[in-house]
This record gives sequence, structure tokens and C-alpha cells, in this order.
Amino acid sequence: MSTTGDPFSVRLRQATWSEHQAAESERYVSALIAGDLDRADYATLVAQHHAIYRALETVADELRDHPVVGRFVDDRLTRLPALDADLEFLAGPDWADHLPTNPTTLAYAARIRTVGASWPAGFVAHHYTRYLGDLSGGLAIGRALSRTYRLGDGPGATFYRFAGIPDPRAYKQAYRERLDALPLDEGQRVAVVDEVRVAYRCNIAVLSELGRATGRAGEVAA
Repeated sequence: MSTTGDPFSVRLRQATWSEHQAAESERYVSALIAGDLDRADYATLVAQHHAIYRALETVADELRDHPVVGRFVDDRLTRLPALDADLEFLAGPDWADHLPTNPTTLAYAARIRTVGASWPAGFVAHHYTRYLGDLSGGLAIGRALSRTYRLGDGPGATFYRFAGIPDPRAYKQAYRERLDALPLDEGQRVAVVDEVRVAYRCNIAVLSELGRATGRAGEVAA
């Protein structure tokens, strides 16, 4: 069990582990990886990512010069160009005209923008949840999706590839050290932990909505 004496990055991970596992256990993701859904279903997920990362990266750019949050803003993490390329490949240049942005996705993006505008430290919670997840399990998911949908090394799953980060392990360690150095008091740290939980719940809601639309809602049985 985490204590207040642990590094903040350790506390953050331990305190939100159940939400992390719940997000990873969504049946929709496992169905995609298994090839039980078609490429159009995968494209719909990519469209949700586009809306989420548009919000995330718009706020990140606005906070680039912030004395605390700015240290987390790194162009090597930027995903929007990759998502644009993936969507054009998967669904054509007019993808936005026929791929919906779901209500849960809109709510998630709105939360990111609201927090970013009013509480920069809270924005770090969303930044951490997305990007460290992308550089962890996301890398394996990307490889699996590339195999399942025969995407190879070209567009379609470039979202999951970080060409500017050849050593994800080292990058994540440096990121955690920045988390540990955040100038937050105990109450602020508790609030950031709570916002990471919110971010996970937002992500679970997005995946659950996609799952309901394809008959793959809920968690995979343990």
C-alpha cells in the first residue's frame, strides 16, 4: 500500500492501479486485437483518439511556457499528425464526415480542456494517463493491431509508434522523475491522483460506448 513517503510517481501508479486494470480489461479492445471486429470498427476507435488528442495537444501547446506544466510538453509525444495519417488511410480524406465522435468522447475532451484552462497541475494527470499508457501497453497494442489488420509498417497504426523516442523505458523513467519533482503540497497531490482516476473513467466510458455499439461491452472475465 502506498504511503505519503513514497515518490509521487509510485503513489500515483499504486493509487490508480484498479482503474488502470479496468481500462485494460475492456472487451472492446480485446475484440479488436483478436480480429473479432472489422477495420471500420478500428477506424471508429481511431476517430475517438483524434478528438481526445486534439484536446490534449491543444491544451499542451497553450501551457508550453507554463513554469511547471511546460516541462511535460514534448513534441516527441505529439500524436495528432499520426492520427490524421491513420484516419486518411483507414477511412479516406473525408473521414470526419462519416466517422462519429461519440458523446463519451466529447465529454472526455471537454474535461481535458476544462481542467487545462483552470488547473494546470490537473492537466498533468491527463497527460500522464494518456502518454505513459501509450508508451507502455499502447506499444504492444499497436503491434497487435498492425498484425491483426495487416497494416505493416505503413499508416494505419502510426499512432502507436514514437519515432522520436527510441528508448521508451528511459523516457518513462525521466517522466516519472518530473512527476516526483512537481512542487505540490499533499492536498494538491491527492487532487492529482483523483484526476488520474477521472481520466481512466473517461477512457473506460469511451471504450464501453464503442463496445456497446459492437456488442462487446464490459470487461473481459478474469
